[in-house]
Amino acid sequence: GTVKESGEKHKGSVEIPNLSEENEVDDTEINVSKKKGEGEVLKDLMRTEGATKVREALRDYLKALKTEFTSGMILPTKAAAGQEVAAERKVSGNPMQGSVSLQSLDVIGVKIPTVKILLREIFNSPADELYSIFTTKELVQRFSKCPAVIEAEKGGKLQMFDGCVSGEYMELVPSQRIVLKWRCRNWPDEHYATVALHFKDVAAQTELHLECKGVPVSNEDSTRQCWKEQYFEEIRTLLQQSRDNME
Repeated sequence: GTVKESGEKHKGSVEIPNLSEENEVDDTEINVSKKKGEGEVLKDLMRTEGATKVREALRDYLKALKTEFTSGMILPTKAAAGQEVAAERKVSGNPMQGSVSLQSLDVIGVKIPTVKILLREIFNSPADELYSIFTTKELVQRFSKCPAVIEAEKGGKLQMFDGCVSGEYMELVPSQRIVLKWRCRNWPDEHYATVALHFKDVAAQTELHLECKGVPVSNEDSTRQCWKEQYFEEIRTLLQQSRDNME
């Protein structure tokens, strides 16, 4: 701030240590500090009239969270403000383990609970052929039955299923590994999971390991279903059709 009479500028900070849906905004602590030097008048002003303005902004912030950003998101709580929450889960009958942790959404600083999905699939195809199906536009369009954007290079864009899935290629090792930034359209804005596909030749087959980190908990089931049904089952159908045509 600037002292009007002298025109001197002073720097300081405002800290809000206990913002939470569990606390009334009027009870929220607002700590004001400034760098060494003069300017006590500004510090006093921030502690009085400034604190009132800050609380008004906090009310608007919490209201916006409750009304505009509730899909797959949570308000800051005492636990979220101070530490990450972690849990381990095992789902019987499904070859996957998940770890749930809070992941920050940079746009507004809100944390959302996320889960990691692990899947293992066997395909009757060599690794190089299966790798090509994930990285060749024509083959992607055949198994997805939709136009697609496939720029299979580091930093290249990915868009499938009429825009329902989008992302970016982060790493490509032919016949071995693909790493993607990946999201579904109905996820919180700008939130991406990290998907790693590992290809392993096993005789005439390929063992594919999928690791999908950062999936919003509320979208866990639909994301697993997307990979198993819209990706893996359709790719198996495409491989079978190719074998039938060769025969």
